[in-house]
Amino acid sequence: MAPSSTSPTPHRRPRADAERNRTRVLDAAREVFRARGDEAQMPEVARAAGVGIGTVYRHFPSRAALIAAVGEQRQAEIVEFGRTRCLPSAAAADGLAAYIEHIGEVLSAERGLSASIEAAFGSTEPTGEGRARAETVAGQLLARAKEEGTVRPDVEVGDVVMIVCGLAAVIRNNAGDWRRYVRNACAGLRP
Repeated sequence: MAPSSTSPTPHRRPRADAERNRTRVLDAAREVFRARGDEAQMPEVARAAGVGIGTVYRHFPSRAALIAAVGEQRQAEIVEFGRTRCLPSAAAADGLAAYIEHIGEVLSAERGLSASIEAAFGSTEPTGEGRARAETVAGQLLARAKEEGTVRPDVEVGDVVMIVCGLAAVIRNNAGDWRRYVRNACAGLRP
């Protein structure tokens, strides 16, 4: 019996070549936006990925959708760094400092991408699941650091979010040595 037009279509995994193309587009877009910022256009991304413009639009129906996907990819990588490199730290306060410093390294290296995200969405602050996952890592590090007595007991995840927002502003506005900012901010969390 043929499925009716109202029955749901079974979920299929994308073909391997389609998934490879999507990954190539994302990787190329990240490089193009990193280098050219908000001036980067979809045809440049297609050329850099070695695919046709139709392939780019098949995966990402708008420039904003592509920028959002690249931002989500970046956020996922930051969270993965936190999980694999910072959570296992012997001293949780050091792990938290490393997490914040890594965010600074990424933001500093990808100013153009951050500018594209801000132009497209009005802010570079992560939202949704990406933000929740990042805050979970920070919360786990804070809980351990409190148990160890290496951060003040009144420090909350919201304080870490404010530090990261300030860090983003220092980097975006080239307002000084962002590494010094991280050191001073993390020192302020200690008892």
